[in-house]
Amino acid sequence: MVVHQSRPVRLVTRASRLVVNLALGVVVLVAASFVVPGLLGFERYVIVGGSMSGTFERGSVAFERLVPVADLEVGDIITYQPPAESGLTTLVTHRIVAVRETRRGEHLFRTQGDANAQADPWTFSLPEGQQPRVDFTVPLVGHAFMAIADRETRMLLVGVPAGLVCLWGLGDLARLLVGLRRRQHAPHSSLTLQGA
Repeated sequence: MVVHQSRPVRLVTRASRLVVNLALGVVVLVAASFVVPGLLGFERYVIVGGSMSGTFERGSVAFERLVPVADLEVGDIITYQPPAESGLTTLVTHRIVAVRETRRGEHLFRTQGDANAQADPWTFSLPEGQQPRVDFTVPLVGHAFMAIADRETRMLLVGVPAGLVCLWGLGDLARLLVGLRRRQHAPHSSLTLQGA
């Protein structure tokens, strides 16, 4: 027995499948954005401040590669932890405006945000042998990462698609059960053979 769906039911079914497919596509893209850069050798940082405005804006994602500290030069943009005496506890992404080598062969750096009128009031060294240097940025994408960092938004992004998948599955189950019930209650036809 074939159960035919009415036009509104078919439209709702198609719309729900479209929404579920779009949600799954978004999940795949977000997962890929976490995995692929690392596989290509990039570190990624979301720009949350406006000190580099004009070069890249808040909400951009900076893609960086590790380079030897000795290769850093004036004009490079780096993401680093400012020295403790600066009072800052978050990473900073600024342009190197001065490099000085000490007698001990240590490199001292001074940075400045492109939108700032003055250089940062500290100098610092990079004790590690390598340092992330910005290769390129992608505007606006960081807003999605910032949203995902928010617990309520993350629950919404995970919960809504999961709820839609459950509803879709329940709808399919209900249609199956209705079809089985109709088959059980349908009158059985019998064939009568008549002799000649």
